[in-house]
Amino acid sequence: MTSDQIILFSLFGLVFLMLLWGRYRYDLVAFSALMIGVVLGVVPTDQAFAGFGHPATLVVALVLVVSAGLVRSGAVFLITRTLVDSSRALGGHIVLMGGIGGVLSAFMNNVAALALLMPVDIQTARKAGRSPGLSLMPLSFATILGGMATMIGTPPNIIIASIREESLGEPFKMFDFLPVGGITALAGLVFVALIGWRLIPNRDESRHDDADLGAYIAELTVPEGSKHIGVRLGELDGVAEKTDVAILGLIRDGKRKYGSARNVALQAGDALVLEAAPDALDEFRSALSLDFADEKREEHLHAEGEGLDIIEVVVPSEARIAGRSAVAIGLAWRQRAVLMGISRQGRKITKQVRKTEIEAGDILLLLVPQGAGADITEWLGCLPLAERGLAVTQNSKTWAAIGLFGAAVAASSLGLIYLPIALGLVVIAYVLTKILPISELYDHIAWPVVVLLGSMIPLGAALDSSGGTQLIANWLIDITQGMPSWAILTALMLVTMTLSDVLNNTATTIVAAPVGIQMAVALDVSPDPFLMAVAIAASSAFLTPIGHKNNTLILGPGGYSFGDYWRMGLPLEVLVVVVSIPAILVFWPL
Repeated sequence: MTSDQIILFSLFGLVFLMLLWGRYRYDLVAFSALMIGVVLGVVPTDQAFAGFGHPATLVVALVLVVSAGLVRSGAVFLITRTLVDSSRALGGHIVLMGGIGGVLSAFMNNVAALALLMPVDIQTARKAGRSPGLSLMPLSFATILGGMATMIGTPPNIIIASIREESLGEPFKMFDFLPVGGITALAGLVFVALIGWRLIPNRDESRHDDADLGAYIAELTVPEGSKHIGVRLGELDGVAEKTDVAILGLIRDGKRKYGSARNVALQAGDALVLEAAPDALDEFRSALSLDFADEKREEHLHAEGEGLDIIEVVVPSEARIAGRSAVAIGLAWRQRAVLMGISRQGRKITKQVRKTEIEAGDILLLLVPQGAGADITEWLGCLPLAERGLAVTQNSKTWAAIGLFGAAVAASSLGLIYLPIALGLVVIAYVLTKILPISELYDHIAWPVVVLLGSMIPLGAALDSSGGTQLIANWLIDITQGMPSWAILTALMLVTMTLSDVLNNTATTIVAAPVGIQMAVALDVSPDPFLMAVAIAASSAFLTPIGHKNNTLILGPGGYSFGDYWRMGLPLEVLVVVVSIPAILVFWPL
């Protein structure tokens, strides 16, 4: 080995030891290794930061922004209401989400499939009161597995098809991967759903604090032209239950109805009296297309034109609003703000929310023009609560958000436009249509994950350019001479999997596919089974968060450490080898 190869192999070994130790955060470890590589001369100075502009890094950042837009638009609520039940047992939830993710990934890029389903999974975890880390990794693995079944499901399959065309004159077709990839994916999904998720450590770090603050008593108004006009109030119980909202009563013409309101047919202008946490309240409003307030106050709000924020404030005894109501101080017409709800521990609120006299210690839920929260809080004399990421769902833009995302995925899948460009255009469209406020554009990017990828990609490229990966390939050819076919395929898959866990799957495929063809030529057999082995193995990056973009995407939201992935990933990779080798020999004989 050359000195550069020794340094790079040592750096990779040190990085993985530090990441498995977990003492220092993964982005610091990776960036430190990159800087050491530059100082030691194994990473060219002009390539030191190339990873931050790499398509893999950009895709991860853009997918997180697009996911936030899908949440803001109500697309996620639409999916959760239609398909997902938070009361379902965790195993059943993983079966359902994994199945949906696997099928979607076969016909669209698996990164895009995870981008669509990840916020759905997080919302379901919130409702169920459990950590999203228990289900995000199974979902990520399921979308990776599903991509194996078709040519467009994952980049390695596309690369393998093109390499076959260059070498043999004809590419693999769309569903040539299905017999082996489909069987392997199905076996992997069964393992993930029944056993794999039980191997994930449950840190329970992602629970929300809604319960600690108590639910709000709030009101939402039935607008003119609502499809729910004429529907009895009690008929909304199903939606209320799914969104964790309690319907307490109804206000009509300023008078509050209680128990008898269950059988009252709704009219335009009726106000529903509810008890709910802020995000549940917004989901209920989005599901039924209700208004925050009466028509006049809605006009005041939307006159600002720059979007809306939801803020929470605590009322001290000296606050302007203490001892007075929102109507009395002119909150709506003076500050263009609406009092959505009041949290008053242990005591009932019997009047309309906006006419209720506010007491010291109350927590208020306010709907305010975007960016005006601090000024309105100061004007009220209240104290802001810590930010909890509350947002107003733009439910009128749900189908626009889904359509833009779907068009981008379709165009990318058909090869009409490069995936990072397609996602970038979606982000621009989301901002221009105000699905996602521009002020929040960068808040949704997991910057430590970006630093991790941006740092590791130049190191991987340096390993390749120094001849390190070719060294591994030559070694593999030497040690497999004289072995039976199944053993040779197994060795090829194991080495390819190892490379894919360290490098990205695209680079791994480019290196490993020619090696597979050389091995077939040396044995005087068909190269197809070797190409299939590389395709399956390159997609099976389950041991680390850097081997596949989907694993990187869930690193932050799932609260995982670097060493969490191998717990479920190692037995899954073993299963992939055990299932796929016989399938390859049956469907693609030597």
